[in-house]
Amino acid sequence: MSHTAHIPSHRKPRQSASKTALRAGVAGGVLSTIAVAGAAGPAQAEPVTRTVEMPTITAGLSTSVAASAQATQAVALDLETQANEDAAAATAAKTAKKAKAEAVRKAEAKKKAEAAAKAKAEAAERASRTAERTTLSASTESSGSSSTASAPVSSNATGSAASVIAFAQSHVGDAYVSGGTGPNSWDCSGLVQAAFRTVGVELPRVSQSQSTAGTQVSLDNLQPGDILYWGGAGSAYHVGIYVGGGQFVGAQNSSTGVVQKSLDYDPPSGAVRVL
Repeated sequence: MSHTAHIPSHRKPRQSASKTALRAGVAGGVLSTIAVAGAAGPAQAEPVTRTVEMPTITAGLSTSVAASAQATQAVALDLETQANEDAAAATAAKTAKKAKAEAVRKAEAKKKAEAAAKAKAEAAERASRTAERTTLSASTESSGSSSTASAPVSSNATGSAASVIAFAQSHVGDAYVSGGTGPNSWDCSGLVQAAFRTVGVELPRVSQSQSTAGTQVSLDNLQPGDILYWGGAGSAYHVGIYVGGGQFVGAQNSSTGVVQKSLDYDPPSGAVRVL
């Protein structure tokens, strides 16, 4: 046995070749870097600019902008349409108001014209009636008829008829005035109305209505107190009161006033009985 066999070895274990080569490579790289830096001297390293590419969003953005523009245009169109509708409604309301005011004005004008025409017709009718009675009276008086000078006769009426006749006879000689209702001037219907009012009978105001106020009777069957009328029933232009004895009392015209005359003086067209 060798004299060294029992002495343990102080040598380190051999590293594997791969590890040795790795270490050598690292060391060489470090030394190379140091060498390059030393050769470069104190020169400062230039800053490194790095360009970062952002994701492309152009397609999606265009679609969003287009949709927003369409929505804005639609809102603007709606607002414009609403404004046009409001303006049209305001114009229509103004036109309707103006048309209504014009219609009211025309209706009032028509009403006034009708009232004026009616008043004119009534005035013409009264004038015609007065002229007719005046002409008839003048013609009769000029003929020398004895009936024009007939003296008033006493009536044999009784009751309400007597009161009506007494009132009418008491106003013989009063003036005739168109539209007169007393106490000292009368037109024909005003005198008849006032006479019957004394017995509580309220007659219409005008001749036309008084000629249909009672029961139609024949001129051959007259009784004191009957209302005589001249013209048609419902369209009479003159009225008087039959007092009996073939005579009547009536407010004839502005020339004669209230008179009591024979029926022959101015023959009536018909008669109505109220009492």
